[in-house]
Amino acid sequence: QVQLVESGGGLVQAGGSLRLSCASSGGTFSSNAMGWFRQGPGSDRDFVAAINFGGSSTNYAESVKGRFTISRDNAKNTLYLQMNDLKSEDTAIYYCAARYHPWAGVVYTARGEYDYWGQGTQVTVSS
Repeated sequence: QVQLVESGGGLVQAGGSLRLSCASSGGTFSSNAMGWFRQGPGSDRDFVAAINFGGSSTNYAESVKGRFTISRDNAKNTLYLQMNDLKSEDTAIYYCAARYHPWAGVVYTARGEYDYWGQGTQVTVSS
């Protein structure tokens, strides 16, 4: 059973930066494809960024391209999301997700393709 715990959220002014972390336990982190999703008030849980199990391929939502960077440290069983130039529309609860038994090299962007989810961390951007 994979367990995911997000951290690093908080309140930041527009234009600022935050780095989210997602610590994984209970499975083989290096074998899982990983992703970040977010859910704003009254909205669905939307794709933000994803990375394949080896860390060689990534994908981003158009709204965050050039501002957010997803990365992973398989030695530390941790996924990261570096968020720069934050905007008020980035305000949401951010969730990390793990895909068990991914195809090699594949980056998953659909919510239904993930097997495990964290509890989320709140990011609030003030304008």
